[in-house]
Amino acid sequence: MSRSSSWLLSLLSWLVPVACARPASVVSRRHRCGESFATPARATTLDIEQEPSPLQTRFATRIIRKWSFDLPARLLNIVGVATSAGAYSPGQEQAPLAFRRHGLAEALASRGRTIRDHGDVASFRWRPDPLRPQAMNLEAVRHACDLVASHVATAIAAQEDVLVLGGDCTVELGTVAGANAAGARIGLVYIDFDTDLNTPETSDGALDWTGVAHLLNIPGCEPSLARLGPTRPMLVPQQLLYFGVENITPAEAAAIRDNAIKVISREEALSDIEAAAARAAEWAARFDCVLIHFDVDVLSFIDFPIAENVRRCDGLKLEQAAFLLKQLMALRQWRGLTITEVNPAHAPDESAAFARLIEVLADAVG
Repeated sequence: MSRSSSWLLSLLSWLVPVACARPASVVSRRHRCGESFATPARATTLDIEQEPSPLQTRFATRIIRKWSFDLPARLLNIVGVATSAGAYSPGQEQAPLAFRRHGLAEALASRGRTIRDHGDVASFRWRPDPLRPQAMNLEAVRHACDLVASHVATAIAAQEDVLVLGGDCTVELGTVAGANAAGARIGLVYIDFDTDLNTPETSDGALDWTGVAHLLNIPGCEPSLARLGPTRPMLVPQQLLYFGVENITPAEAAAIRDNAIKVISREEALSDIEAAAARAAEWAARFDCVLIHFDVDVLSFIDFPIAENVRRCDGLKLEQAAFLLKQLMALRQWRGLTITEVNPAHAPDESAAFARLIEVLADAVG
């Protein structure tokens, strides 16, 4: 329990007997003139260090739990991760700055959320790494994930929310590692066009499409990434739900089948976004801590060109993604959203594109 929750527990435990106890004497509003009010038999002093009784503790804990899940009351931490270390090319490292430049914090605050912006905890521009052709920029990826994990762990342990601004998809490793360090029972909804289940052994060197393989500790992973945080694997397959995926290699399809990973495909989402979102929310509601990975590659590039990947595929419309995010983030268990693969240079009109994207995030977070 956080320090603020402990203090509140002590305060509420003091208030319970004060509010519920029978008064020593009752003062009537119909007292006669000149007659003094009755004086209480004893004065009550505020001593929040006093040990509460079990009954008081149960009563106060119920109130704390209700307060803890009140979204506007929970602090929202913004963590920027300005890195494209795991990507195919540079660009995503510019996204956190663009979000701030176009008023993300102000939009969130206008929805009633209290914001703490931690700035950018890591910064790295993609470059070729001939010394590690199968796992390029591994050290930079690991460093960024460690820093993200530290901030996420602190926030979730304090019953606060986190908005992580990537960056490439490897950033999610830090988010999950941090939630694990906070002792949370995690469910991860992975909204992406790709499943990211490749390993460095079978990939082309870009670590951002190996993220989920490292979360699940698939054989062939880089040990330094697979052992981020206190648990290995960081997730078991039952803690993962794919949403909107379409680009699946044969090896990834086999891993999904062998591990019985839940999938809501792109086709299902496009066919009926309301039904698909309801299924995702029902799945997520079983966990104590819901994390969302939102790779904007899942969006149709022609409809909303802002992603790192420029595939001309029939992805989700921005409005469909907005509906999904709002349903998931309305869950009382929601604790973190990681947004990845935003490349500001791909937006024909950066101001207009970020205005739309920020409105989606603010509506969902608020």
